[in-house]
Amino acid sequence: MRKTLIWVISIAVLIGAAYITFLYYGTYSEGVRAGTVIKLSKRGVVFKTWEGQLNIRTFGALNSNNNLAETFEFSIEGDQEEIISTLQEVSLSGERVNLHYIERYRSLPWRGSTRYFITKVERSRPKVPSDEEAPSREPFN
Repeated sequence: MRKTLIWVISIAVLIGAAYITFLYYGTYSEGVRAGTVIKLSKRGVVFKTWEGQLNIRTFGALNSNNNLAETFEFSIEGDQEEIISTLQEVSLSGERVNLHYIERYRSLPWRGSTRYFITKVERSRPKVPSDEEAPSREPFN
């Protein structure tokens, strides 16, 4: 009887550990969203996590004169310091960015409030011509 109970408890612990590992590392989808970062904050009572919002202007069938906007809420893992720094810069400048993300199956409180985690930030800076590409400034004769 005692051996059976130990077996059942051991199997339940292994299944629980496998489920939590799956939730922690499992990726449901991945993609890219473009827009401007309108909010970035470190929040939480027990677990401090980085959270943000991306303003995505709606295009397509809607009239472009409308100021309709959609927001995309995302989280950033705490060890992603370069991503956090870049997002802080672009949130202040209003620069348009492409956010590469992965979507997890569930949100875990120590990782973030959302299921969307940013993995890469691409800045959309206007191209500045180099000296070789710049037009010649020779005087006219």
